[in-house]
Amino acid sequence: MSVASISLSKWHKVAGIGLVCGLALAGCDRSDKEDTTEQAELTEQETVDAENSVSPAVTCDDPMVQDRLKSALKNTLNQQAQSLAANYANDAEISLANGVVSEKIDGVVIDIQNAAILQQANDNGMTTCQASISMTLPSEDLYQASQVQAANNQPSLQSRLAQDNIRINNNMLVDDAFTYIVGTQGGQVRTRIAGQPALLTVVADVMAGSVFKAAMDEQRAAERRAAQQNNDNTQTAPTRQPRTVTPVEPIRPIEPTPPPTINKPAENQSSSSENNQAAAEPSKPATPKVVPKDETIDMVIIEDESATY
Repeated sequence: MSVASISLSKWHKVAGIGLVCGLALAGCDRSDKEDTTEQAELTEQETVDAENSVSPAVTCDDPMVQDRLKSALKNTLNQQAQSLAANYANDAEISLANGVVSEKIDGVVIDIQNAAILQQANDNGMTTCQASISMTLPSEDLYQASQVQAANNQPSLQSRLAQDNIRINNNMLVDDAFTYIVGTQGGQVRTRIAGQPALLTVVADVMAGSVFKAAMDEQRAAERRAAQQNNDNTQTAPTRQPRTVTPVEPIRPIEPTPPPTINKPAENQSSSSENNQAAAEPSKPATPKVVPKDETIDMVIIEDESATY
């Protein structure tokens, strides 16, 4: 064999070994890349699953849930009662004391019983619950609110409760189908009232009516006290009228006593009586006297009874 043949044979061997090693390296590199891609896909999937995972569901009868629900009920009651009381006061043109509505709402006792799941947790981890919720009101508030409703020709409390399927036991109002929603968001327990429950509307109206009635009674009492005070002041300090001074008449001098009348003689009396009788009788026409026709008579005497000598 020649030298050239030997050299060509060695070159082929070296080239074959290099090709085999190159293929081996290429296979190793591809395997490493596949492992890296698969690991990356697994890591990304785990991250997505962690982001989409929801918080564990909260039970409806959890003590923390019930405390949050009571707080939500008190806040909603306060807001609705404040609005209704302001409307009543504006219509009557009176003012309400600050904080009086909140004090009334604080007197309402709320109790939650028979909490149960109405609908399982959704994708957001919120569970719909239902419970029997009772609200106990002071008897005075119920009485004053009934007077306001009667004065305004509104339906009675019993009829409204029956229409809204709310039971009443003395001064306790009960809704056996009260719905609320609970869950956790951001690591905190959340409680929300579903819809607009009739129980809250009725109780808020009762408390607002009681506040309004108390304000009206106080205003009328103040007006009566003011009127009574004015009457008392008028009686204790009457208005002084100017005194009328009557002028004193001067004393008249004593008149002298007239002398006693002295009786005149009978002639005078008879003459006076005749004169009086003549004055009383009506005057008669004078009768003409017949004069005798005798020329020897120089003078004729005519008798005239009315003549005065």
